[in-house]
Amino acid sequence: MIVRRSAAGLVLFLALAAVTGASAAGKAGEAAGSAPCAAPEYRQFDFFSGEWDAYDAAGGDTLIARNHVTPMLGGCALREVYEQRDGLSGESFSAYDASRRVWHQSWVTNRGQLLLLEGGLEAGRMVLTARERGDDGRVSLLRGVWWQEGAEVRERATRSRDGGATWGPVFDIRFRKHAR
Repeated sequence: MIVRRSAAGLVLFLALAAVTGASAAGKAGEAAGSAPCAAPEYRQFDFFSGEWDAYDAAGGDTLIARNHVTPMLGGCALREVYEQRDGLSGESFSAYDASRRVWHQSWVTNRGQLLLLEGGLEAGRMVLTARERGDDGRVSLLRGVWWQEGAEVRERATRSRDGGATWGPVFDIRFRKHAR
């Protein structure tokens, strides 16, 4: 009987120790995990966060779109909501994939376009490239480049139909902070 009580007491002690240890480990994990995307790589595209008015870089001061770019998931990703004045709208999710050391953006529009872009920061500019298939079945590369230019953000897209040997313009946009 004494042996059973001792064994039962030992089992109870071990169970309590395991629960207490798991609780302490959980709290330590929460503290360490409270900012799982705090590494500098996750902040590389933060310059694009904000409420923006979009203008054609060559077209002066004619507003072409509104763009809302907000951090989400505790800073692990950016969500973009782009609303062009001609009815085109699109959304993207951008995130740094630490396992592959690459930035990924999924972009989709209300016109059925889907682009899956990947790349990273090059000389202070975010450079993301996608393979896209045209209506004719031909594959081309689409490259987007974002960079901070004073208080503005600039985005330029180019396309290559020869595997990246030459690139031609698609669009060039200036994002200015939205004036409320």
